[in-house]
Amino acid sequence: MSMTTRIACCAALALAAGAAQALDWSDTAVSWRYGTRFAEPFNPEHIKKNIYALTHASGYKYGSNYLNLDVLKSNSTDPKSLTDNSGAEEAYLLYRHTLDLGALRGKEIRFGKVKGVGLTAGVDFNWKDDVGYNSRKRMFVLGPTLMWDVPGFLNTSILLVRESNAPSGAFPPISNVGRRYKFENHPMLNVSWGIPVAEGWSFEGYLNFIAEKGLDEVGVPTGPETNLDMQLMYDIGARFGHPKNRFRIGVEYQFWNNKFGNTRVGTGGQGPRASTPMVRAEYHF
Repeated sequence: MSMTTRIACCAALALAAGAAQALDWSDTAVSWRYGTRFAEPFNPEHIKKNIYALTHASGYKYGSNYLNLDVLKSNSTDPKSLTDNSGAEEAYLLYRHTLDLGALRGKEIRFGKVKGVGLTAGVDFNWKDDVGYNSRKRMFVLGPTLMWDVPGFLNTSILLVRESNAPSGAFPPISNVGRRYKFENHPMLNVSWGIPVAEGWSFEGYLNFIAEKGLDEVGVPTGPETNLDMQLMYDIGARFGHPKNRFRIGVEYQFWNNKFGNTRVGTGGQGPRASTPMVRAEYHF
């Protein structure tokens, strides 16, 4: 079974699980984004990537679901293998479920600017074919979430992360790993938001601050990781008679420091930080 097929099957199962609930609301979208200044640890070159995504968000009486599947295609500066200099291919699947504790007990939990308290659990899986690492990440998260009283939504979570990987590659020391490696459990601060800023415009994104997770697969210390991804989207479809938020375009920016815990010291300054503007388009159904 191909990498894309495996991840797509997981996404379909998660969507089916969400559909089995009595949903109060649901939004599913396909999207494309493109940037020219992506980076990968141990690679000194800027990388161009096309990213195709399937995203699903929904809510029901006791909470909400969020699923995102990214399929990423690099250009030749991030090669697929020693014998194939076409770009690396990656799929990254993320799923989160937030249980609303106030709804569960039958009474809202409100204090100050907080309009709700939840418990969030989720998983991340990725599968990348590239010349050096071939990531096979598995990550499980669990922790409390505060839901803030703002236009749109703003959620903050403190999550305990249990992560492992089983890399393989053509070059030592990665070529010598040969097993699934478990990192130290570590905390992550997650902030996610979607806030209307003007008629037809929305400011959306997330921020992850992830603590260091001990030594990596080859005994090198990891560092704290920051991943900020934000976008300004415009509902262009509404100008042409389409339903609200059916077709949107916009710009996106990602700042990623110490990607996957790789530091400047550990990589020799090659690729641990990226500052990437992107264009983005999405269709909702």
